[in-house]
Amino acid sequence: MPTDQKPSAAQELVAQVDTGARTLLGGQKNIIAIICFSWALYQLYIASELPFILASITGIDFFQFIGNLSISRKIHLAFSIVLACLAFPLFKSSPTSKIPWYDWLLIGGGIFAMLYMVAMNTNIANRAGDFGHSNIPFDMSVAALGLFVLTIAIYRSLGTPLVIVAGILAGYVFIGGGNWGGASFVKGTWHFWMQEEGVFGKPLAVSTQTIFLFVLFGAILEKAGAGNYFIKIAFALLGHFKGGPAKAAVIASALSGLYSGSSIANTVTTGTFTIPLMKRTGFSAEKAGAVEVASSTNGQLMPPVMGAAAFLIAEFTGVEYTTLLKHALLPALVSYIALVYIVHIEACKLNLKGLPKPPSNKTFTNKLIGFLAGFITVSLLFLIVYFTLGWVKASFPSLSVAMVMSFSLFFYLVLLYIASRRADLVVDDPDSPITELPVASDTAWTGLYFLLPIIILLWCILPTPERLSAHISAYYACLAMIFIAITQHPLKALFRAENEIANNISRGISQCVDGVISGARNMISIGIATAAAGVIVGSISITGAHGIVGEFVEYLSGGNLMIMLILVAIMSLLLGMGLPTTANYLVVAGLMAPVIVELAAKSGLIVPLVAVHLFVFYFGILADDTPPVGLAAYAAAAISKGDPIKTGIQGFAYDIRTALLPFLFLFNTELLLMNVTPAKAVLVFIIATIAMMLFAAATQGWFMFKSRKWESVALLLIAFTLFRPGYWLDQVSPPFIEKPGAQALQIIEQLPDSASLKIRVAGPDFDDYDIQNNTSIILQLGPSADGETRLTQAGLQILEEEGKIIIDALTWDSKHKQLDRSFTFGEQDNPVIIDKVYIVRERQAKELFYIPALLLLGLIIFLQLGRAKRAKE
Repeated sequence: MPTDQKPSAAQELVAQVDTGARTLLGGQKNIIAIICFSWALYQLYIASELPFILASITGIDFFQFIGNLSISRKIHLAFSIVLACLAFPLFKSSPTSKIPWYDWLLIGGGIFAMLYMVAMNTNIANRAGDFGHSNIPFDMSVAALGLFVLTIAIYRSLGTPLVIVAGILAGYVFIGGGNWGGASFVKGTWHFWMQEEGVFGKPLAVSTQTIFLFVLFGAILEKAGAGNYFIKIAFALLGHFKGGPAKAAVIASALSGLYSGSSIANTVTTGTFTIPLMKRTGFSAEKAGAVEVASSTNGQLMPPVMGAAAFLIAEFTGVEYTTLLKHALLPALVSYIALVYIVHIEACKLNLKGLPKPPSNKTFTNKLIGFLAGFITVSLLFLIVYFTLGWVKASFPSLSVAMVMSFSLFFYLVLLYIASRRADLVVDDPDSPITELPVASDTAWTGLYFLLPIIILLWCILPTPERLSAHISAYYACLAMIFIAITQHPLKALFRAENEIANNISRGISQCVDGVISGARNMISIGIATAAAGVIVGSISITGAHGIVGEFVEYLSGGNLMIMLILVAIMSLLLGMGLPTTANYLVVAGLMAPVIVELAAKSGLIVPLVAVHLFVFYFGILADDTPPVGLAAYAAAAISKGDPIKTGIQGFAYDIRTALLPFLFLFNTELLLMNVTPAKAVLVFIIATIAMMLFAAATQGWFMFKSRKWESVALLLIAFTLFRPGYWLDQVSPPFIEKPGAQALQIIEQLPDSASLKIRVAGPDFDDYDIQNNTSIILQLGPSADGETRLTQAGLQILEEEGKIIIDALTWDSKHKQLDRSFTFGEQDNPVIIDKVYIVRERQAKELFYIPALLLLGLIIFLQLGRAKRAKE
C-alpha cells in the first residue's frame, strides 16, 4: 500500500550527497523549486528550435544572447551555484529550514561574477592575453570572486575531498615545482576563469549541452512511475526463483541504471523495497544491503547514461557517443549476469526459497504458448515502431517530425489502452508481507508504454544515415516523457469511463513538475563537479601535473606494468571515495588516465584511450561500496539496519568480478567489441559470460556444489584462459617479430594501404636530458608510397643519418603529440630515433586454448555433480 512517512536515514543521505539537505519553510518554501523549474525550462529552451523561431518573428537573435554554448555554460553554472547555496547548508550548524544572510551574500557574488562573464563575453575574448589592458584588474577581481564562490559551492555540494584535490592542483599552478616554474596571479586566474580551458571548459560544456537533458529525462521517467514498474516487473519475473528478491533487486537496479545518475539514489530507490524482502527470505542484513550496493554501483556502468559520465568519456576520448556505448555494453552486461549468478550461489548456500507464485490453472504448455505469444507480440510491436519511424524519416524528410509524432502517439494510445484494462501499480510498503507475487503478464502490460520514450531516444541516437546528436535526442525523449507524465492518468481515466479526469490531469501535471524539479536538483552537484573538473583539467593542461603522478607510480612499481595498473586502480579508488559518479570520473580520469597511457606505452603495451578511461571509471565507481567511506554502503545499511562497514566489505567482495574486468579489457580489447565482426561479438559475449560466472563461482567457493580448494583454483585458471587465451599463445609464440629501427623505411614501404605498424621510439627524456627514454606507438599508415612519405603522413618528420632513422619533429597534425612531452627533439649528438619495428607474426588461433580449459571444466562439473548426488542420498 502507499506510504506517507518522513524521510528515512537513507533518503536523508541521498539529500545530503545528491540533492541538498535543506528543506525551506515559510515564505522561502518554494524558492528552490521555482529556480529548479526555471533552470529546466532554460535548458529545454536552448535545446529547442524556439530561439530560432523567436528570431524569425522578432528579428532578435535570442540564441546569441543566452543560447550559444559559450554563454549558456555560464548561465548553467550560475544556476548550479545559486542552487548549491540554497539547497546545501554551509555548516552542520547552518539552518535547514531557512536561508541565512551569508548564503544570500554568496548567491549575490556568484550571480554578479556570472553576469559579468555573460555581459562582457565578447570584450573578454578580445583582450585575451593582453594582461596590460586597463580592465584586467577588475577582471581579476571578478575572477577571484567567482573562484571563491565556486570553491564554497564545491565544498557544500561535493565535500572536502574534491576541494583538496582541486586546491592542490590549482596551488601547483601558482606556486610551481619541478619543471613548472609557476604562473603569475593574473595568468593563472585568467586561465581558470576568463577563458574556456578552466572552469568553463569541456566538462561544463558537456554538462550544459547534454548531461542535464539526460538527467531530466531520467527524473521525469522515475516520477511518472517507471521506477516502480521496473521493480514490479523484476519481482514478477524472478521472485519465485531461489533468492528471487535478490535477483529481482539486481535486475531492477540494472533497469534503473539505464537512466539513473547516482549509485546512492539508485540504492535508496530500489533498496527501500528490495532489501527488506531479501532479509525476509533469509539474507542477512549485511548481505541484503551488499547485493543492493553491488547492483546499484554496477548500474552506473550500464549504458546509455553510465552515471552521466558517458558523455564526458566520449568528449575526453574523442570517441563518438554511440561507439562508446558499444564499447561499454558487453562488460556491463557480463558483470550483471555474474551478479545474478552470485546471488543464486548465495541462495544455494543458504538453501533459500523464492516467493510464492500466484495461483494458476494454466498448464505448462499454455503458459509457454502465452509467453511466446506475448513476447512475439511485444517484439513485433516495437520492431514495427522502430522501422516505421526509420521509413518515415527516410521517405518523408519534410514531414518526418509530424509523422513520427503521429505514429508514436498511436502506439502510446494503444499501449495505454491495454494498461487501462488492468489495475494501476502502487508503491508497496516494504515492511508489509507479500503473500504472493504479481502476475507477470499483467504487470508487464501495465507499464509497457514507459519504454516508448526510451525507444525514441535510442532511435534518435543510434547509427542511422540521419542520426541526431546526443543532446537533441535527449531533448525529444524529454518532450515525449513530459507528454506521457501529464497524459497517462487522465487518458486511463477516460478509457475506464471514470469521472476523475480533472483530478488525474492535476495528478499528471504534479508528477511532471516533481520530475522536472527533481532532475534539476540532481544536476546541482553535477554542474558544480564539472566546473571543478575544469580546474583540475586546466591545471593539468598548463602544468603537465599528471607527469608527477606518473613518475611517482613508476617509481613505486619499479617499472612493472601490472604493479603500475594495480597502483593506479588503488589511487582511483581512493580519489573516488565520497564523490558522486560524475565528479568521481572527472577527478580520476584527469589525474590517472594519462598515467596509464604513458606508462603502458613505455612497457610496450598500446592501449586505446577509451579503454584507459573506462579502466579508471570502473575503479572510481567501485569507491561507492569500498569501506570506510562507501556512500552507497551507508545508504543500504541505513535501510537494512546492518553494519555499514560489513555491508561495504561484502559489497566489494561481490564486486571483485567488476574490478577484474578493467584489467582484462586493457589486455583484450575484444571485450570492448573493438575490431570484431558481429559473429565474433556474439562469441566473445558468450565466452566472457561463462568466464565471469566461473570466476564468481571460484570466489564464492561454490559451483555445482561446494568447491574444494583445488577446484576453485582450477576455475580461476579456466576463467582466465577464457578471458585472455592470447596470454598462453604469447608464451608459446610471441606476437611480434622484432626488427631494428634502421629497417623501418623498407618495412613501411612494403606494407599495404591503411596498414598499422608498432614502433618503439627512443631518445633523451624531456625532463632530464641525461636519461634515455623509450615508448611504443602505433602508426596508422596511409596509401602505398615510399617509407619517408608514409611516415610523414603518419605524423613523423624523419631524417636518415648514419644508419639511423631520426625523428626530427612531429607534423602539426600528428596524432602522437604525446612524444613532445616525452622526448627532447633536435639534439644532434643524441637524437630521437625509431629504435625498433614490430611486425605482426602469423600464429595459430588463440581460441585453441579454449579446448583444454573446457575439458578441465567438464571434469570439475562431473566431480561436483557426483558429490551433489551423493549428498542427497
